[in-house]
Amino acid sequence: MTTSSLTPKLRAVNKIDIKQLIPQRSPIIMVDELLCVNGDEAQCQLTVRPDNFFIDEDSLMAEPGLLEHIAQSASAFAGYRAVQSGATEPPVGYIGEIKNFHLYNRPKIGDTLVTTITMGAEVDGITIIRGETKCNDEVVADTTMKIFVKE
Repeated sequence: MTTSSLTPKLRAVNKIDIKQLIPQRSPIIMVDELLCVNGDEAQCQLTVRPDNFFIDEDSLMAEPGLLEHIAQSASAFAGYRAVQSGATEPPVGYIGEIKNFHLYNRPKIGDTLVTTITMGAEVDGITIIRGETKCNDEVVADTTMKIFVKE
């Protein structure tokens, strides 16, 4: 993806090893790269590989995989903010609630997902995020989550 194909208000970030931004480790890493950030929005990318933990017998990503991808995209965004503030470890967050999850199409092996995360209000360590995942410029899933971040 080139910078010119990004949403105009988002700016590309220097490539950072995703393991510096999220606490998850193999085999459950569901984000390949943080693409861009601006204010309360960020975009992340994942290419669906055959060894993905959430691939089912039909070679499609199961619903929990899309939810985990959206949550980890939010985690990468939070990790980026933490690194920019001087933190050495990414914050650990827990999904507290999932609302209005819509699955429009299940990605297959080889598909590249681009997820836009919009951070909402934060109260007492709970942040509301909105996630929208696209594949080939078509929305495949979207949701709103409440995420609790451990201090």
